[in-house]
Amino acid sequence: MEQNSGTSSASGRALFPLYAITFIGTLGFGIILTFLVFLVTDYGGNALVYGILASTYPAFQLIGAPVLGRWSDLYGRKKILLLSQIGTMLAWIIFFAALFFPVIPLIEVRSDLLGTFTITLPLLILFLARALDGATGGNVSVANAYLADLTSEEERNKNYGRMSVASNLGYVFGPAIAGVLGTTAYGEILPVSAALVISIIGTLIVLFLLPDSRPCAIEEYPESTGIRKILGQEQKECYQVEAGSKITFREVFKLEYIPFMLVVYFLIFLGFNIYYTAFPIFAVVALEWSPAELGIYFSVISALMAFVQGPVLAKLARRYRESIMVVGGGFILGLQFILIVPGDYLLLYLAAVFFAFGNGIMWPSILSILSKFAGKKYQGSVQGFAMSASSLASIIGLLAGGFLYTQFGVIAFLIAAAIIYLVVFLSFRLLRIEKEKLIETEAAKTPV
Repeated sequence: MEQNSGTSSASGRALFPLYAITFIGTLGFGIILTFLVFLVTDYGGNALVYGILASTYPAFQLIGAPVLGRWSDLYGRKKILLLSQIGTMLAWIIFFAALFFPVIPLIEVRSDLLGTFTITLPLLILFLARALDGATGGNVSVANAYLADLTSEEERNKNYGRMSVASNLGYVFGPAIAGVLGTTAYGEILPVSAALVISIIGTLIVLFLLPDSRPCAIEEYPESTGIRKILGQEQKECYQVEAGSKITFREVFKLEYIPFMLVVYFLIFLGFNIYYTAFPIFAVVALEWSPAELGIYFSVISALMAFVQGPVLAKLARRYRESIMVVGGGFILGLQFILIVPGDYLLLYLAAVFFAFGNGIMWPSILSILSKFAGKKYQGSVQGFAMSASSLASIIGLLAGGFLYTQFGVIAFLIAAAIIYLVVFLSFRLLRIEKEKLIETEAAKTPV
């Protein structure tokens, strides 16, 4: 009993820094999401350049996330989270420096298909900053694996919901900060300065507040391993015993249900990123919104989602299986993309409500199901490959979003809705899988 109490206390100490890291990460992204499209156009780019710049982060994350996930299994979550946070901090320093470079034209393009744009020196520096941030951007997958290490399957959905709340609070305050600071005479300098300071705080939290994770139970040590191992002091060796096996991309696809979950992951991020590229352009071009108006809209969505993923998700999780929430949430989420098409102000904010509720109950459930299928041994590696699937989808989605909106306008949102409804269709399989697992669990509990 004492041991369980100690484990619970250690888990609590680790969960708060994890939530803080998640909040800080999305806070920085929320800041950049609000003004990046304006910055790109000021430096000579167009919708296509904005999509390419936005896709640079996931493109390099596609390479870095599996490596960081595997390293977190081998060397410990904290070390890799620290590496990731340092990379983000350096990337923001480069981003900040780009604001002071002269706008020197390097390449000019005039094309009926690609549009008219100019690649300038500050734009290249921005590409470099986003590439570095992406290459070290495995913090989400490692944090997800860390949370799975610390919590039981029964508590996992609730804790992923809390992590999602922390994430969405970052999206609440990030756009608001960018909207307020970006309207001053200093332009984008103050929002980027705020993002840099925030990344420094995140690095310090990992360094000083986050304990080393311990995914294997103390009871699993052999009796002859020595007093330091029994007391849980040798964290690295503990990883090697429980979760230190390397796994390749081909081997991941041999794990039960994991290939299916990676496909679902891919499609969700594909639909989302078409939206995340097309909507800011739609807001600026068609709706003629200012950075402050765009920031307010994203803040409203995130505030609503934080509410849904807090008390609402907690109540629903007690009544419904995770697979049911994935299907129901996905159906509601698809409706919000359709509501955007008319461009009506009231429908846009109704869409924000649908976005918050649909995604708010679907996404934590997806994370929880994936972590259960991954198991303890390959948790970090599977989360890393899931992040790669999302990164690949983000690359395609962000590029496609800019291109689709340029060519077809609001039809891009209907395409995003169709992709989400494909996820809903595929997720009916999760209903069957979860029901089968419940039957197996009840059969195991029944005495022979």
